[in-house]
Amino acid sequence: MPWKTPDGSPHSARLVFTRQQTVIVRNEFNRFAWKTALEEAGIPTARENGFHMLRHHFASVLLEDGVSIKAVAEFLGHADPGFTLRTYTHLMPSSEDRMRAAIESAWAKGPADGSSALDVP
Repeated sequence: MPWKTPDGSPHSARLVFTRQQTVIVRNEFNRFAWKTALEEAGIPTARENGFHMLRHHFASVLLEDGVSIKAVAEFLGHADPGFTLRTYTHLMPSSEDRMRAAIESAWAKGPADGSSALDVP
């Protein structure tokens, strides 16, 4: 990102990938570097193995670990967290498992006052 915080001012940052110390155009990197690496590794150069899939992997790892949609949207540069949710919600396969674990944990702890959760006042 060209900024330290989403609402901050631009600042210079060293690029991870360069070509002769200049910016690599995304399509150029995908076509020459990424696809060449896939071919050398014996991996098909189909769309599902495209470099953009790393972005999806990044988002799915964050969401899987419970990072908020709002934070993931900021990391990805999305202005609307709703867009992020619509795009990546299918990448949260363990959401049901996390939900069950949260409820089980809450019920295992019981009320702070020591009464039964099922006690009727």
